[in-house]
Amino acid sequence: MTETVRRAHARGITTLTLDSPRHRNALSAALVAGLADALDRCGADPAVRAVVLTHTGGTFSAGADLRDPPPPQALVALLRRIVELDKPVVARVAGHVRAGGLGLLAACDIAAASTAATFAFTEVRIGVAPAVISLPLLPRTDPRALARYYLTGEHFDAAEAARIGLVTAAGDDVDQVLAPVLDGLRRASPQGLAETKRLLTARVLETFDRDADVLTALSARLFSSAQAREGMTAFLERRDPTWAL
Repeated sequence: MTETVRRAHARGITTLTLDSPRHRNALSAALVAGLADALDRCGADPAVRAVVLTHTGGTFSAGADLRDPPPPQALVALLRRIVELDKPVVARVAGHVRAGGLGLLAACDIAAASTAATFAFTEVRIGVAPAVISLPLLPRTDPRALARYYLTGEHFDAAEAARIGLVTAAGDDVDQVLAPVLDGLRRASPQGLAETKRLLTARVLETFDRDADVLTALSARLFSSAQAREGMTAFLERRDPTWAL
């Protein structure tokens, strides 16, 4: 559909593939716009029963593209579009996920991961915070675990991601994990899926309504700060930032 998002359809399931492996599927302005457009098309297509969101390469998403970042408002709109879509969105993760990519997982209704995947909230290491992505994360993920991983930027594995509610299930073969999920979605009625999803996402959308403006402003302020400039420069230059001990 775009240079960064590919679409395929089979038996009621539309698969949207993040296809920017050279940039580790980082959330550039172009990728965010392309994915939003693809989701809109899925929402308008009665042949689509559910959406699978997956990726090429060894990384599901590396988070915000520091060379071409999307405006915070665009990322908020994308996450809300996933939550509000009246069709289930299922994440298929066969690679690593960092920072903003974890927001995509949390926005999805179901997420399955390979045991080879790793996860990390790396924002604190470049001088910012996981602000916008907290909109779907905080209502759906264990708060004590988030406190640890938000504050430290540690890597954790797929089993831990499942334990804390970031993903639904993990296994050596992610497609085997997803097979009964997709079979169940194909057997469900469109009306039943839409109304059940509304029940499940009501509290998440309340968080968007209450906190989106504040967290968008926080994200913009942090990304324009001196510490963020140093953190992003250090990341791109593959060195430690000045505050590292």
